[in-house]
Amino acid sequence: MPGNLSFEELKTAVEKGEIDTVLMALVDMQGRLMGKRCQAEFFVESAYEETHSCNYLLATDLEMETVQGYKATSWSAGYGDYTMKPDMTTLRRLPWLEGTAMVLCDVLDHKTHEEVPHSPRAILKKQVARLEAMGLKPFMASELEFFMFRESFEEAGDSGYRGLKTYSAYNEDYHIFQTTKEEGVMRAIRTGLQGAGIPVENTKGEADAGQGEVNVRYSEAVDMADNHVTIKNACKEIAWQKGHALTFLAKWNADMAGSSCHVHQSLWTLDGKPAFLDKDGTYGMSALMKHYMAGLLAHAGEFTYFLAPYVNSYKRFKEGTFAPTKAIWSLDNRTAGYRLVGEGTKGIRVECRVGGSDLNPYLAYAAMLAAGIDGIENKLELEPEFAGDAYKAARARSIPGTLREATVALKKSKMLRAALGDDVVDHYVHAGTWEQKAFDDAVTDWEVARGFERA
Repeated sequence: MPGNLSFEELKTAVEKGEIDTVLMALVDMQGRLMGKRCQAEFFVESAYEETHSCNYLLATDLEMETVQGYKATSWSAGYGDYTMKPDMTTLRRLPWLEGTAMVLCDVLDHKTHEEVPHSPRAILKKQVARLEAMGLKPFMASELEFFMFRESFEEAGDSGYRGLKTYSAYNEDYHIFQTTKEEGVMRAIRTGLQGAGIPVENTKGEADAGQGEVNVRYSEAVDMADNHVTIKNACKEIAWQKGHALTFLAKWNADMAGSSCHVHQSLWTLDGKPAFLDKDGTYGMSALMKHYMAGLLAHAGEFTYFLAPYVNSYKRFKEGTFAPTKAIWSLDNRTAGYRLVGEGTKGIRVECRVGGSDLNPYLAYAAMLAAGIDGIENKLELEPEFAGDAYKAARARSIPGTLREATVALKKSKMLRAALGDDVVDHYVHAGTWEQKAFDDAVTDWEVARGFERA
């Protein structure tokens, strides 16, 4: 379900004084919203056509460092402009921000007005177009987990992120009484997102103290990715308004559960039939679904970077934590990296359990779709189902254990280079290499505490 506000409705709301601000946002490499707050009158007069931003926005790290070595932009090239072209189908009210609407923008080359190939939204749209040419449409859903704290973002930062207290004191997985204590924030998140045109299904407590999850309706891939980045931004803004910090870091504490982003995915025909369903097939799987899943598994290591883009992401893959360590498939089995759910029904789909809550949905979705397409085009054979405890499957295909390993696998991927383009793959390989170098150069608290006196 795209945005819930038409341009005509926006103009009427502006005339009535109901909306005075329009956020124009692009999605950066990290999956964050970047852009401008436009005076609403200016937006409806002219900015709805386009605005501009510095092209370093798709060549920075989490700290907004102007990372050198990118082919697309640099100091020597002058860090010029991108054109931000509003996708008016994404126009929506943001109920948690007074008098505010938001529109997501595609990123265009300032001179040619062609989409910038390495922009996350363009990468996903390219794979969706490939499927459309095959008579298929991808549907996705992100399950987003996070931790909430008693402290505010400012208090957490002032403390150096030490000694933080999670909002609850014990595991709150499905726990109604404990989550009642959090309703001041969680109800505001649910109703805010619903009011923004994002169909919310539920929020729930997750598998550790202070951990929650928000689930929204399954949707077309680009729409779901748009919803995903809006949800993350909304959760942070609403928690901040209520005086609390909230993190989507994949592993904020070594002794606690990690936060995941399980991605459900299926393909449908253009006339609305479930292409993954064959009631006579194993568990109701069609031949096309088997080929798609075979592609996911065959290329799992190659696209892990897009599911786990930071050094911290790999701290989540631990035995006995509900985070997978093996890229294998199984029926309704939460120890496997890929879980078959909805068997025998039109809702049959594969759930990728590998991704962390820190992933960029456009990149993750696109990489998995590219792998699935490769499986379909080459009629790859699906390996036998795994049964049992996947953590104990010593010979099974392992998920890359470090960012360094995943970045190398991405660099070597012929499939992703063919699907995304060499320049796109090289752009994100450079991002992964930089992220690893930044960590390698850092002196961590662990090193100081371990060796300050005893080394």
